[in-house]
Amino acid sequence: MKINKLAVFAVATIFAGCTFAKAQNYGEVDRVDPAADAIVPANAVVEKLGDGFQFLEGPVWVHSKGQGYLLFSDIPANVIRKWDPKAGFSVYLEKSGYTGPDDPDAGGQTNNGFGTVIIVGSNGITLDKQGRLVFCTHGDRELVRIEKNGKRTVLASRYEGKRLNSPNDVVVKSDGSIYFTDPPSGLRLGDKDPKKELSFNGVYRLKNGKLTLLANDFTRPNGIAFSPDEKYLYVDDTIKKIIKRFDVQPDGTIANGQIITDMNSDTRPGAPDGMKVDQKGNIYCTGPGGFWIMSPEGKHLATVNTKQLPANLGWGDDDAKTLYLTARTGLYRIRLNIPGVRP
Repeated sequence: MKINKLAVFAVATIFAGCTFAKAQNYGEVDRVDPAADAIVPANAVVEKLGDGFQFLEGPVWVHSKGQGYLLFSDIPANVIRKWDPKAGFSVYLEKSGYTGPDDPDAGGQTNNGFGTVIIVGSNGITLDKQGRLVFCTHGDRELVRIEKNGKRTVLASRYEGKRLNSPNDVVVKSDGSIYFTDPPSGLRLGDKDPKKELSFNGVYRLKNGKLTLLANDFTRPNGIAFSPDEKYLYVDDTIKKIIKRFDVQPDGTIANGQIITDMNSDTRPGAPDGMKVDQKGNIYCTGPGGFWIMSPEGKHLATVNTKQLPANLGWGDDDAKTLYLTARTGLYRIRLNIPGVRP
């Protein structure tokens, strides 16, 4: 039962020479359970940091000696962008997801709220234990790492000799192993695309150069995250609109998958996509209306309804209490009470 609603507003922001109106109403917080009060401040405000992009994904906060900065994918633009709290926006990496020749059929397609865009660039981004950038690519259909000298290393491109579909989101375990999802989002015709070589859409682990298939029973595996103690791995399915929780085994494989959240009863636009957890184990995942906040067991606690549907989210700032939202053509943030788990 919804016990109260809190209107939240965006603040004035400037990007690419455009000035946005002050106090734009970005939506409202639906507190579904009293436990939400410990997570979402009573005066929670969603700020718009910039707009006018093409389709945003994969936000990750990078620590530095100064204030730090946010990196995120602009998929149709085929770039990773940077937002610095002092310097604003810039392009961090060109050709982030497609490095091949001009190809009118490269990449998948989606709607950014204004029209159809081609998604060829990078998607999910994270950092490994050495602080190197690891990201998923749609056009090249690979998992890639940027070395300290700027060189690109392809970490994974094939499974049992067949090309991956289109790596989507990624998370690094404390032992350095990399887990990622592989739906056909970067293929123009999805599962029916003739370029698709695998008969399934899987969840993988990469450790010591070996790629292991962990699960292949998803329609569209997408967001992926570990619980703070890494005892559980969460994976969502955009088509089925569910979140599954797996037990992480001592050897790093997963077992006993069970559905802990089903979003199908909410018919508003939006579906599970990007997903993160906080240090108490609460789950944050995009969903109908905006993004959902759930307990570690998957109980729905609150929804932050948004006018632009977020595709992903990531923790940032020095205290990790700011949740950054990549929402179609805009970048937003909201301050919360509990620090998040981040690379």
